[in-house]
Amino acid sequence: QVQLVESGGGLVQAGGSLRLSCAASGRTFSRYTMGWFRQAPGKEREFVARISWSGGSTYYEDSVKGRFSISRDNAKNTVYLQMNSLKPEDTAVYYCNAVGIGVYWGQGTQVTVSS
Repeated sequence: QVQLVESGGGLVQAGGSLRLSCAASGRTFSRYTMGWFRQAPGKEREFVARISWSGGSTYYEDSVKGRFSISRDNAKNTVYLQMNSLKPEDTAVYYCNAVGIGVYWGQGTQVTVSS
C-alpha cells in the first residue's frame, strides 16, 4: 500500500508560481512511476506530468511544457511539481498518482489562478 498526501496548493495571480509536493508512505516509493493529474470544475481528470522511478525520464502534457517541471527525491519519498507562469486555465484540483504494483491516488490540492 502507498498513501499519498499532496500539499502546496493555493491562490496565485496569473504569471505567478507554486510548488506542489506529494509525500508518499511506504518503503517502495522508488519503484513507482509518479505523476500529477488535474481536474477542473465540470471537466474530466487529465494528465499533467509523470516521472520515472529513477527521475531520469519525464513527460508532460503539451499545455504545461516549458512552464511546469516534475521532480522527485526518493530519499524523502516525495515528488514535486514546480509550476511557473501560471494561467487561469491551470485552475484545478491537482492529484498525485503512483503507478507500480498498484495504482494509488492522493486526495488532491486546490490550485486557483486569478486573472
